[in-house]
Amino acid sequence: MHPTIRNRIVDHVTVRAGDLVPHPLNFRRHPQHQREALAASLQEVGFARSLLGYKLPDGRIQLIDGHLRAEHDPEARVTVELVDVSEDEARKLLLTLDPLAALAETDARAAAELARQVETDAEVLDNLWQALAGNDAAARKALDERVGPSPPEQFLVLITCDSEEQQINLLAELQNRGLDCKALLQ
Repeated sequence: MHPTIRNRIVDHVTVRAGDLVPHPLNFRRHPQHQREALAASLQEVGFARSLLGYKLPDGRIQLIDGHLRAEHDPEARVTVELVDVSEDEARKLLLTLDPLAALAETDARAAAELARQVETDAEVLDNLWQALAGNDAAARKALDERVGPSPPEQFLVLITCDSEEQQINLLAELQNRGLDCKALLQ
């Protein structure tokens, strides 16, 4: 039998994003391409996911999850899911939520089918969706159309030589046999 799991969600509130307090230990950094993808998603669909936070003793809300969404537009009214947790528990959630989600594996075939069924004018979203499809043929085809076909397969042999002189002699011998080869120094 599983132990009882506590429901720590106590409320959903709508607040001005700029009034939220970013967690000082938030270790996630948001590169420009992620910011652009979020902006495109908000433009395309709108705000569709609440932020996560808890109340500080002074009544302000400390963020646990949703820092980028809060930063996007400080004047925006956003929904925050409030949880009744201690500061220690909030740190545990901060350290767990994103990494736990990142452990999920992508079903490339399902992602490709989903990407095939949606349309967007936002190139950043289209690129994100196609990347999710991974090795699926439809994703490869879409990528090929943008950057050209993949280079042909190459089969290589690396031979470690005892000296530069041996390398030069072996390279000359192989080239004399008509093999396409080159010297490397590591």
